[in-house]
Amino acid sequence: MSLIDKVKNRLQMAKGHSKQETGRMTRDRDMEARGRSDRAQGGAKQVGEHLKDMGRDIRKTFRK
Repeated sequence: MSLIDKVKNRLQMAKGHSKQETGRMTRDRDMEARGRSDRAQGGAKQVGEHLKDMGRDIRKTFRK
């Protein structure tokens, strides 16, 4: 399940990047801002997934 979430977050970041670039090329500030927002949300979710993975690894280490 974690891998699927990571892929979804990466796709959201990619979608945001394309929105941001499209907004920049067409000089649409609203679309550019939405792209930045999508990238930031995807990045924040990605950080959360990494933290969950680290917590899982720490628990495995001390369990033995």
